[in-house]
Amino acid sequence: MLFSIWVDADSCPTDVRELIVRFIVRLKIPCNFVANRQIPLPQYSKKTNLITMIITDNSEGSADDFIVSNVEPNDLVITRDIPLAARLIEKKITTINDRGKLFTSESIREDLSIRNFNYQLFTMGIQLDKTNKFNKKNLNDFANCFDREIQKKIKQ
Repeated sequence: MLFSIWVDADSCPTDVRELIVRFIVRLKIPCNFVANRQIPLPQYSKKTNLITMIITDNSEGSADDFIVSNVEPNDLVITRDIPLAARLIEKKITTINDRGKLFTSESIREDLSIRNFNYQLFTMGIQLDKTNKFNKKNLNDFANCFDREIQKKIKQ
């Protein structure tokens, strides 16, 4: 098993961070949480040397740039950031979001297009529906996707 997990920790929900830590402790997989500020991790994560909290400088995209620069070909990245996911997919890095979606070279173009369209609406002052809150189904979908992708990497 020669891979690490990278987490774009800035916007990663607490429940997802806790689930990731449980997985990596149980499976003994190194994990890097990357953000431009300190992100709280579960208390028991301090009892293992598998977890690294990397704090980058405060510049725009510094955490994303750090992940892209340091990720290895067989690693797994967790991010909600679609432009970051696109950069990683371009490097052929397995990338999932915190809702259990596996980004692929086929899906990332549509994801980027939707994201850019929504961003344009936002910059024009049009507020989008924000009722899509993180819930237990999202956590379950993430757990299933995360487990599936880890098992693929373990078998490689």
